[in-house]
Amino acid sequence: MKTLLSTFALLFVASAQAAPQPLQLNGAGATFPFPLYSKWFSEFNKAEPSIQINYQSIGSGGGIRQFLEQTVDFGATDSPMTDEQLAKAKTPVLHIPTVLGAVVITYHLPGIGKGLRLTPDVLADIFLGKISQWNDPRIVAANSALKLPADPILVVHRSDGSGTTGIFTDYLAKVSPEWKTRVGSGPAVSWPAGLGGKGNEGVTGLVKQTPGSIGYVELIYAESNALPYASLKNRSGQFVAPGTRSVSAAAAGSLKKIPADFRVSITDPEGKESYPLGGFTYLLVSQSMDKAKGQALVQFLRWAMKDGQSLAESLVYAPLPKELVKKIEARIGTIVLR
Repeated sequence: MKTLLSTFALLFVASAQAAPQPLQLNGAGATFPFPLYSKWFSEFNKAEPSIQINYQSIGSGGGIRQFLEQTVDFGATDSPMTDEQLAKAKTPVLHIPTVLGAVVITYHLPGIGKGLRLTPDVLADIFLGKISQWNDPRIVAANSALKLPADPILVVHRSDGSGTTGIFTDYLAKVSPEWKTRVGSGPAVSWPAGLGGKGNEGVTGLVKQTPGSIGYVELIYAESNALPYASLKNRSGQFVAPGTRSVSAAAAGSLKKIPADFRVSITDPEGKESYPLGGFTYLLVSQSMDKAKGQALVQFLRWAMKDGQSLAESLVYAPLPKELVKKIEARIGTIVLR
C-alpha cells in the first residue's frame, strides 16, 4: 500500500512539473476601460489558457509612465501620448484603439434624479468655479422642468494623471476660450475649483456620497453606481445623452480625419446625434517586441478586434467602426518579433 501511494505521489509530482506555466503579460494604465478590460482578459484566458494577462488600473498617466520605463509589457491610455513622450520611448510606439467610450457629467441632487441638461458654456463655468449655486439662472434656463435647489455646487475632479481628464479638458478648451487660456487641457491640469478623487472609482465615490456634487467619469461607472448624468448641448444645438449610439455618431464624423497613427480627438464633433464628450481608448504597444510575449500580445490584440468588440456594448462601450478595425489590424501586423 505504501509503495502504491508513493507511486501516485511521484506521478502527481511529475504531472505538475510537466504542466506548462501560462505566459504572463503585464499591463497598466487607464481606469476608463477597466471594466471592459477585466472582462476581455478573463474571456481571452478562457479561449487561450496558455496566456494570462494582468492589468493594473492606475490611470493613463501612470500607464504611460510605466510603459516608458518598460516595467510593463503594454500601457493603456485615453489621451494619446504626446510627441515629447513618444520621443522618450526606446522603441517606436503603436497606439491601438480598442473601443469608444463616453465621459459623462454625473451629479448628486436629491429629489432631482435624471434629466439635467447643460450647455458647454455653463459646464465650463461650473468647473471654473464661476457658477457656484445649483439654482443659478444660467442652469435654470436650460432646465425649466426641474426645481433646482439653492444649494452650493461641489466640483469633483480627478487627482491623478488621467486620460478621462484629458478628454474632458480637451472638450472644455474647445468650447470655452477662458478655459483654454486659464487652465488648458491634458491628463493633469491645475484645477480652479473643487475636490480631487483618484481614478474614475474615486470620483464616482465622492459624487455618490456628497449631495450637491458634480463630476466627470466614464459612463459605466455612473451606470453601475446608479448615478444620473447630464445631457449636453452639442455643436448642432441638440441636447444629447451619452450612450453607445451617440458616441458612435461622434466617431463616424471623424473617421476621415483620423491620422495614420490613430492619435485623434473626437470631442465637440459635428452631427445632430453626436455626443460631444467621447473618445477612443488605446493600448500602447512597442513596435518591436520579444518574440514570446510579442506573439501572445499580437494574439490578444487580434482577438480584441474581433471577439472582444462583441462584448463592448454590454458594458456601455461603443465598438470600433468596422472600417477602422481593418486599419488597426493592418497596423498590428507591423509589430516586429525579435
